[in-house]
Amino acid sequence: MEALWNQLIATQAAPPLWLIGVSGLVALIVVGYRPSWHLSRGLITIAHEGGHALAAVLTRRKLRGIRLHSDTSGVTLTRGNPTGPGMMITAAAGYVAPSLVGVGAAWLTSAGYVTLLLWGVLALLACMLLLIRNAFGVVSLLVVGGAVFAVSWFAPADVQGVIAYGAAWFLMLGGVRPILELQGKRRRGRAPDSDADQLARLTRIPGGFWVLVFFVIAVAALGYGGYLLVRSEIALPLAFLS
Repeated sequence: MEALWNQLIATQAAPPLWLIGVSGLVALIVVGYRPSWHLSRGLITIAHEGGHALAAVLTRRKLRGIRLHSDTSGVTLTRGNPTGPGMMITAAAGYVAPSLVGVGAAWLTSAGYVTLLLWGVLALLACMLLLIRNAFGVVSLLVVGGAVFAVSWFAPADVQGVIAYGAAWFLMLGGVRPILELQGKRRRGRAPDSDADQLARLTRIPGGFWVLVFFVIAVAALGYGGYLLVRSEIALPLAFLS
C-alpha cells in the first residue's frame, strides 16, 4: 500500500509553456467546433450529472440513479423534500460542476499530481457506474474509464501530463458553452424544466438570474484554472528577469 500511495503522489514536471498553450488551443477548438463538440459534449454531461449526484448525497437526498442519453443529455433522479436548501443545492450543482472539476484538475495538474488526478477520475467514474440506470450510460462510462485507465497505465509520463492539461482546459472551457446554450434554449422556450427554471420555481428568482450565476462561476473558474495551469511556467522566466 505504501508503494502504491508513493506512486499516486509522485509529481511530474510541467510541459513547456508552448505545449500548455497548444493543449488549451486544441481544447478550445474541440469545444468551439460544432461536430467535435457534439462528439465530446457527453464528457461534460458526465460531470454535470455527477455534480447533481454528489450534491444530492451531501444534502442527504435519496439518490435513485443517473441516466446518460445518446443525445448528450442526462438526468439524475433523487427523492426527498421537493423544496428547501437540499433541492436547491442539487439543482444548482449541475451546470457549475464541469468548471469546478476543471479547476480541481488544473490544481492537481499544475502541482504535478497527474497520476493522482487520473486515478481520482477512475474512482469517481467507478462510483458513478454503480448509479447508472441505462445501457448507454454504462457503455459511456466504461469507454471513458477504459481510456483514462489506458492513459494512466500505458502512456509515458510526459504524454500523461499533456493529456491532463488538455483535459483540465476542456472541462473549464466546456463548462461555459452549455450555459450559453441553455440561455439560447430558454429564449426560444425550449427548456421549461431546466435547472435554472427549477431554481426559479424554488426561489421565485427569475431563471435568467441563475443562468447568470452559472456563467459567472464558470468564467471565474476558467480564469483561475487557466492561471493555475500557466503560472509555474510564467514565474520561471520572470524570476530570471527580476
